[in-house]
Amino acid sequence: MFFFVLIGQFFFKRMFKGGAGLTNAMSFGTSNAKVYVPSETGIKFADVAGEEEAKEALQEIVDFLHDPSKYQDIGAQMPKGALLVGPPGTGKTLLAKAVAGEANVPFFSIAGSEFVEMFVGMGASKVRDLFKQANEKAPCIVFIDEIDTIGKKREGSGAIGGNDEREQTLNQLLTEMDGFDGSKGVVILAATNRPEILDPALLRPGRFDRRVPVELPDMAGREAILRVHAKKIRLSDDVDLAAIARASAGCSGAELANLINEAALRAVRQGRRTVNQSDLEESIEVVIAGYQKKNKILSDDERKIVAYHEVGHALVAALQSHSAPVTKITIVPRTSGALGYTMQVEENDHYLMNRTELENKIATLTGGRAAEELIFNTITTGASNDIEKATKLARAMITQYGMSEEFGMVALQTDSNKYLGGDASLACSEQTSADIDRLVVEMVQKQHDKALQLLRDNEAKLHELASYLYEKETITGEEFMTILRSSPLELEEITPDWE
Repeated sequence: MFFFVLIGQFFFKRMFKGGAGLTNAMSFGTSNAKVYVPSETGIKFADVAGEEEAKEALQEIVDFLHDPSKYQDIGAQMPKGALLVGPPGTGKTLLAKAVAGEANVPFFSIAGSEFVEMFVGMGASKVRDLFKQANEKAPCIVFIDEIDTIGKKREGSGAIGGNDEREQTLNQLLTEMDGFDGSKGVVILAATNRPEILDPALLRPGRFDRRVPVELPDMAGREAILRVHAKKIRLSDDVDLAAIARASAGCSGAELANLINEAALRAVRQGRRTVNQSDLEESIEVVIAGYQKKNKILSDDERKIVAYHEVGHALVAALQSHSAPVTKITIVPRTSGALGYTMQVEENDHYLMNRTELENKIATLTGGRAAEELIFNTITTGASNDIEKATKLARAMITQYGMSEEFGMVALQTDSNKYLGGDASLACSEQTSADIDRLVVEMVQKQHDKALQLLRDNEAKLHELASYLYEKETITGEEFMTILRSSPLELEEITPDWE
């Protein structure tokens, strides 16, 4: 027996040294959470820009971890958990690390997918181990990223395709959050971009008491984010970050960080030691339309059509009121598949749009196709993206915004997944759906006719601008407006001899 015990120990040690499989097997049930000690996080609220409201909501948690006695004296209890909700790339994980950095406490970080295991019961065991470690190191912060992986609504007992392992993990998480003592200073933070699918039991008071929205930054927030990331690179004196923030509407914090990095890479490629304004402007175009496609050479006929198409967009936009100013027009192909594009930039953040503004936007989208029809008496595939956007906007006006006389203030469409692009589904009868399709066609056609008439009334300027764009390939908004405001010439003088 002694001999066989020695043989067993020998093989057991060999398997531990050379075999990762047994090591992993023996680690089942442990949380494997990454633990950052206070001195290693190095992230403070000053490193997080553009999310002032979210920082203010989390500041109270930091204050509680610093001085819990003043809350306990009055009988107040700190929320056990805070749920960070927002689109991808807005800085939810960074905010959680900043809370730990400000509070100077240990920070446990684990992804929701790490609780999911092949063997039944392992996810629940990991939850128990995580909370056991947190209680031992209290006060501390536990951060669960992408909590929707394990926090989805539980299915009924008779549902097909249910996941017992995931539900057991969720049940254990609910039990642990109920069981631990919040006065010890253990705070649970979680992040998700799909809050609508979370189980209601997870969101009730006593578990995730506080919901902190982390939305896309406004113009002031974008400028602040750009300044934070610009500290790491060398900028030339001519850089205007306010103009870049204005042109990058809708970008998240992660996209703005990438924008700064793309500008720095472009400066290096061109052999410069500093990043200038043109680098940043080009990086915005890379984010919007991709890199310039140098090996894609358009024929002369195609360049003419693209020039008229893009000038058609810009001219219709400029001839209408309440339209964003045109800042750039180009016919240089991009890697996204665009053969050219017209860039419009709002002067300030725009949160509300009336019916006239939305109709003008549809007219601007149809301006490219209208120019092709007017000048070449034909249509091409170049307007496919414009058609998609115009149709989507017209449908939203009817089904979501209540901007049709026929239906009025009635919601005919439900949206889900708003932080991940949105999934729309009609909530109406087949007859109503057919009526919606008819109204969408009528609305887009009406704005297309308006764009066609505007271009017909200003055909001389259309020829002049298209000829100039054809030669230059890229023109600025200032050049466009200078030609547009110049004295009109006779049509015969400026019509290019292209035919």
